[in-house]
Amino acid sequence: MKYLNSNEEAGGNRIIITVIGPDRVGIIAGVTNILAENSINILDISQTIMQEFLVMVLIADMGKSKIDLLELKNRLGAKGEELGVRIDAQHEDAFNFMHRL
Repeated sequence: MKYLNSNEEAGGNRIIITVIGPDRVGIIAGVTNILAENSINILDISQTIMQEFLVMVLIADMGKSKIDLLELKNRLGAKGEELGVRIDAQHEDAFNFMHRL
């Protein structure tokens, strides 16, 4: 997929990452470390704790990343299993299409 590692403007490289699960120490660090290690820039982040559950959404730019979205999903998925949370990543266009009214 062309948009995954191209040098076009951020709009073509933007992804949405969601994290949902029981709150515990290290979740945010685990996710953001993977992004930093792979030159993926966080553009926006929102999080809340609802009772005992963490809900976090990140918008990130993969424009300078050396890995593609599938590899990122695999790495985040493995980290999610380790941390006991569900981590999903998808291209912004797919996210917007799925959540249209």
